Amino acid sequence: MPPTPTPTASPTTPAATARAAAPAPGPLAGRLDAARPYVLSLFRIVVGLLFATHGAASLFGILGGAAGTHGGTIPTGTWPGWYAAAIQLVAGILVLLGTGTRTAALIASGSMAYAYFNVHQKVALWPIQNGGEASAMFCWAFLLLVFTGPGALSLDRFFGRSARNSA
Repeated sequence: MPPTPTPTASPTTPAATARAAAPAPGPLAGRLDAARPYVLSLFRIVVGLLFATHGAASLFGILGGAAGTHGGTIPTGTWPGWYAAAIQLVAGILVLLGTGTRTAALIASGSMAYAYFNVHQKVALWPIQNGGEASAMFCWAFLLLVFTGPGALSLDRFFGRSARNSA
């Protein structure tokens, strides 16, 4: 008895038909797609820098100091403020540099979710009402970085490439 042929994908499958029917991207879309890894890196750098400045302000009293202290700092070891500031500083610097980005972004996102739900949402439901806009935006921005990674310009990518090229 001859073996039965295995079915193979034909050009008439729904997925192939959908791909064939999709219009080719225009010149603008092609340029935007080519720039995506670099713009993602710029996004990561800006978000990391802004986050790190929050931590530096709270820990060292620079840039206006911790919120509500009139230029002061958060007392060392106080829960949760001092620990949140330490996470902001360290995770912000790691994200800014693009090293350990996904792990640092996950920790930063979680700390901002904690800040939103345990500090801000007690006041009111919506961020505009409870002063939690920054916490919500940082939480979602860092969660995006967990899934997208650091982009084209990062220390991890730089060192990864140099190690591969030298071998």
